[in-house]
Amino acid sequence: MANKCEMKQERVLGGEEDFLCCVLRVGLFSLPFSSGIKDVSHQVSPVRQRKATMMISFLVLALLVSPVAPSVSTPSALLEVTSGHSRVFSGERVQLRCSVADGHKSTWSYLWFKDSKLLSQNSETLTLKGSIDDSGALQCQGVRDTAVGNIYTNKSLPVDINVDGGWAILEGPLHPTLVGEALNMTCRVRGRPRLHEVILYKDGVEVMTQSDSSPHLHLPCLNLTDQGLYSCRASWDVNRQTHSGISAGIQVQVLELLTQPVLEIVAGNNVLGVDLMKLICSLQYNARAPAPPIHYYFYKDNSRMGTATSENFTLVRRTPGLYSCKAKVPHLGLSKWSEVETFGE
Repeated sequence: MANKCEMKQERVLGGEEDFLCCVLRVGLFSLPFSSGIKDVSHQVSPVRQRKATMMISFLVLALLVSPVAPSVSTPSALLEVTSGHSRVFSGERVQLRCSVADGHKSTWSYLWFKDSKLLSQNSETLTLKGSIDDSGALQCQGVRDTAVGNIYTNKSLPVDINVDGGWAILEGPLHPTLVGEALNMTCRVRGRPRLHEVILYKDGVEVMTQSDSSPHLHLPCLNLTDQGLYSCRASWDVNRQTHSGISAGIQVQVLELLTQPVLEIVAGNNVLGVDLMKLICSLQYNARAPAPPIHYYFYKDNSRMGTATSENFTLVRRTPGLYSCKAKVPHLGLSKWSEVETFGE
């Protein structure tokens, strides 16, 4: 194209094709447009110039809006315990399964890691035989062969496997519990003998004694003070002799359903300009899915500014005053206020 353009500039330019070719050569590859157009445009009629300019506009527009292949996010591997428990006695088996949800039903191979070190296993499942050395943080990763080489998923979230050589294991929730929920735990004893007493401890202090054969422990209606390190002691009889075992501690985390909001005032931003400021009501909402919606309210000098919104921010005029916000979950009858923030005084 460049050679053709150069050849045509050696003669008098007289048609739309000549003018178009010159504009392409000068304009597209030497932005901003050079003065070369002016040097030749007087030799082309205004009508033809307009036609050629329109052709150039359509060409440039086509280049700018040409479809681009959408970016594809890297899938993540999912690791789950399918048999046994994450805390087991030595000699007990644990089976884990790795999967990849890529939406295309692709065939994957798998890489397994313990404490970030690559294992020799490459199948979909991994079976641990319960040796003390099996303890650690397990992860997996999907890999598949393609025409352009191997494609890898993101690694799964780690699953901590604890192999215990003692007599008692306390099994508790794998995820944080919420204020108001119940805490259910099991004091499991090797060999599953008939128990005659189970004691539950929190941070080394006895909180519950159960004098029946059930290893299951239940604490109703948790609050934030129930968070801590829990362990259990179990007692049982064998051949008229009393045996007991105490478990290792497990951490129990208790979260508020709705934390106290924190109001942030953003002013002096070039994007907002000098007349506006942004109020941001930040909090942590830990409701189980599907979570009921939150309504946000903003206040100045104890007077509400506008109606409730599902967004945690609003734009207001930049004026001095005492500002606050409130978060409310009507479905749960729950609401919390932020501290009052002073602006411009």
